[in-house]
Amino acid sequence: MSKPIVIAGGGIGGLAAALRCASSDVAVQLFERAKAFSEVGAGIQIGPNVTRILKAWGLDSAVQSVAAFPDFLRVRQAHSGAQTGQLRLGLSAVARYGAPYATIHRADLHDLLLQAVHEQARAQLILNQDVTGYAQQTDGVSVQLANGEPMMAKALVGADGLWSKVRAELLGDGEPRFTGHLAYRAMLLQSELPAALRTQNVTVWMGPRLHVVQYPVRRGELLNLVAIVHGPAPSDMTPWDHAANAAGLAHALGDICADLKALIEAAPEWRLWPLCDRVPLRGAHQQAQGAVALLGDAAHPMRPYMAQGAGMAIEDADTLGRCLALPGADMPAKLAHFAQLRWQRNARVQQRAIRNGQIFHAKGLLRWGRDTSIRLMGEGLLDVPWLYGGP
Repeated sequence: MSKPIVIAGGGIGGLAAALRCASSDVAVQLFERAKAFSEVGAGIQIGPNVTRILKAWGLDSAVQSVAAFPDFLRVRQAHSGAQTGQLRLGLSAVARYGAPYATIHRADLHDLLLQAVHEQARAQLILNQDVTGYAQQTDGVSVQLANGEPMMAKALVGADGLWSKVRAELLGDGEPRFTGHLAYRAMLLQSELPAALRTQNVTVWMGPRLHVVQYPVRRGELLNLVAIVHGPAPSDMTPWDHAANAAGLAHALGDICADLKALIEAAPEWRLWPLCDRVPLRGAHQQAQGAVALLGDAAHPMRPYMAQGAGMAIEDADTLGRCLALPGADMPAKLAHFAQLRWQRNARVQQRAIRNGQIFHAKGLLRWGRDTSIRLMGEGLLDVPWLYGGP
């Protein structure tokens, strides 16, 4: 293999980048520090902007075989149970955007990307190996590995997540910030739920200083449930999983309606995830410098209130592959072009996610204005054409 592009991190963003670059005839080596590829048991919403890309990569059949495709997104009040508004998805989303709105288990998305990368002759995956640092040189990047063996690469792509080591060296801008929000996550088997609690649609329950999202995954067999509340930072911010219990969540949610309470009580166990992000990107230099680029959460970690964290990583990967395939430009120029194409859209989604969190958790007059606007404007307010029609 000729001097490759090195990708640090084997999550969804890293695998997507490896697939897109290798399919553009770029040699890739991906290093993952874990001894085995794995993804936590959580759900992801992927809008038409993402399913359109996955179809272009030849993954449409794989997505169809594991995802769910809700017909509606409904907004309900957490305390009264009343429906405030709804957005048509399903065939309506396909008609509007040429691609479906899907909900998928994170592990299923990770697995189908992993299988696609394995089929790429130009991609090599190395487990139990961590990228710990680098040095830019005139003819590429010297990549330092945890085992002490440096290697030369054409470029380094940091797809190593929220606590990215590549970002720390490239930008030196400190650790991510805690948002003051905590996400409780659960996965329920729909066949074990009472019929009244089963659903094939997305529902967002909104309340003061809280909201709950539910949607089907794995062909509708499982129900992903996420409750986000306000709370203090845990003592340890780095692991995805923390000990949590139903009693703590019930206390945080307070006096919710009977339908939502029954759903919360049906969850066999809860995992707790402190939500962290960073200030939205301020320029292209925060996504690429020289022959080093950042992708996904390493570049633009965002709050989940646009359901676009994985989506923006996949968009990044698609753009990166196109830029690396450009003829007649050196690597820094290609990565600079990549950053120019991506940073403003990523920053916009980051900023909108912050604003949506304020709207979802509103109380008082802001809450009244939110609910009134949804009732009056309906789909005109809930749909996001600039996002789903892009990039």
